[in-house]
Amino acid sequence: MTRTMPAVAYRASLPIDDPQSLVDIELPVPEPGPRDLLVQVEAVALNPVDYKIRQNADPAGEPRVLGWDAAGTVVAVGSEVELFTAGDAVYYAGALDRPGANSRYHVVDERLAGRKPASLSFAEAAALPLTSLTAWEGLFERLGLRSGAPEQTGTLLVTAAAGGVGSMVTQLARALTGLTVIGTASRPETAAFARTMGADHVVDHSEPLVPQLAEVAPHGVDFVFGTTATDRNLPVYAEVLNPFGRIVAIDDFDSVPIGLLKAKSISFHWEFMFTRSMFRTADQNVQHGILTQVARLVDAGTITTTATKDLGPINAANLREAHRLQESGTVIGKTTLAGF
Repeated sequence: MTRTMPAVAYRASLPIDDPQSLVDIELPVPEPGPRDLLVQVEAVALNPVDYKIRQNADPAGEPRVLGWDAAGTVVAVGSEVELFTAGDAVYYAGALDRPGANSRYHVVDERLAGRKPASLSFAEAAALPLTSLTAWEGLFERLGLRSGAPEQTGTLLVTAAAGGVGSMVTQLARALTGLTVIGTASRPETAAFARTMGADHVVDHSEPLVPQLAEVAPHGVDFVFGTTATDRNLPVYAEVLNPFGRIVAIDDFDSVPIGLLKAKSISFHWEFMFTRSMFRTADQNVQHGILTQVARLVDAGTITTTATKDLGPINAANLREAHRLQESGTVIGKTTLAGF
């Protein structure tokens, strides 16, 4: 007899205020593959990728489960698993081309998971994986910064520094480099959160950025971590960045006037933390290593969770509210749900 589990899915791309936009269903409990962990999910967190897929990828009537931030307990392992055993508490963001984690049980490749920070609850831990991986890869792989190098100085501009990714970029840059961190925010509460996360200065992205940056960074900016409005802000970056500066972007847009960057030899990089899992790269286990290091930093008190709002159990009604909040563009930190 096939075991089933509760899950939340969508069958058509509908506005989030439609009760059918996300629905409670029952699905078979998945079987782990050779390198997979079968995880009993205890908590999940929301990211923009959740609502963007729901809005733009019609599953043609077949239920599709979303959710790419999770924490839970390993209940079974595949035949080739080496890093974990049943009973381990883990956290991870998973793979975009596999079912998401908004279900009681979930399978994930062990190379994409890390042991949950011991000092955090499952909900607090679920807030971290996707944004930590994005921030770490963007800072230390795309921008070429050195982790644990306080002697590395310069100025880093982080857009939407109170958001999920922005708040992790700010924390990691502050903890592991000697950079001066400038965050952008547009409300008193987001500016305050950005400062709590470690921003040395906060500028208002609803106002012209060039004069504000000239005031707080009179010697120019060396690095930009663009989480939003990169296409609109590129002329600003071309003006404020020093020669040989670097930009990494994670937001979605079709084109930018890249020629603006040539005179200063400014380099432009994309960061997409699902690239490794999507293309099955040989170094997928790098993400296990990153999450392991992030957990150590959390347990040492060097960085903290960015969970700010928990909406209760994982069900369709609560996930619809979580999607609504995420779509509003006003979320500070991360929204989580815990338990079934």
